[in-house]
Amino acid sequence: MPAAFTGCGTALVTPFTAEGAVDEAAVRRLAARQIDGGVHFLCPCGTTGESPTLSRDEQRRVVEAVVETADGRVPILAGAGGYDTRSVVETAAEMERAGADGLLSVTPYYNRPTPEGLQAHYRAITEATGLPVVVYNVPGRTGCNVDVDTLCRLAELPTVVGVKEASANLAQMCEVCHALPEDFNVLSGDDLFTLPLMAVGGAGVISVASNEVPNDMAQLVEAARDGALDRARALHNRLLPLMQINFIESNPIPVKAAMAHLDLLDLHYRLPMLPPRPESLAKIVDVLDTLGLSR
Repeated sequence: MPAAFTGCGTALVTPFTAEGAVDEAAVRRLAARQIDGGVHFLCPCGTTGESPTLSRDEQRRVVEAVVETADGRVPILAGAGGYDTRSVVETAAEMERAGADGLLSVTPYYNRPTPEGLQAHYRAITEATGLPVVVYNVPGRTGCNVDVDTLCRLAELPTVVGVKEASANLAQMCEVCHALPEDFNVLSGDDLFTLPLMAVGGAGVISVASNEVPNDMAQLVEAARDGALDRARALHNRLLPLMQINFIESNPIPVKAAMAHLDLLDLHYRLPMLPPRPESLAKIVDVLDTLGLSR
């Protein structure tokens, strides 16, 4: 099962209609585009998908739509995280019923649990579902870092199979790859760290940029996996401006604006997210133009 979540996985954005509803037809179109572009797995309802603003029913419908669109061609790693363990457990069970193949579960945010609290939190999730679980470590957003020792203890839980490492701390990433078993999937949570992390044993990336360029990101990961470092480096250098501009404002503001510019979705967010500032949008469009992506 751990091998299912290697390579390039896309942290799918959630498209909305002008009325504020989830645009389920667009969800299916975007998922199909990702699969046709060669990505290796899909991650609906993560934080890039604005999951904190989605009701549990909306999360279920999004995951069901992605599962149906994938039709077994790629595995689905559904988001199921939050700061209330009881609620996360209920969401995890709902994602399993929706057909997900695994769960991506961000650490509890704001309440900043101790290492012992993290272990109890993830144990409760694993006891509620038989699905494999990937821990999502993004301390810049949550205020809670999963250090190497804590992650090693979490990895002892039988269905915790990997980590999305978005600490932006390359030393910690190297230590994680060194300390964890080879079959524990260490995935980059930042596009720009994909190549460095894979060079020290990482298994791939859960990508924001692949929303825009699925084939390019899939090729980058495949080149790194196959040891074609010149090819991987060339792709990394070409895509670096896109990887960076996607965070000129809080994710997923820039990536959704870029996708709207590419006619992939209608530009709608849920508060407190808003469209990018005009000066940010100009920089986003300039990067898309430079890469030859603009319509």
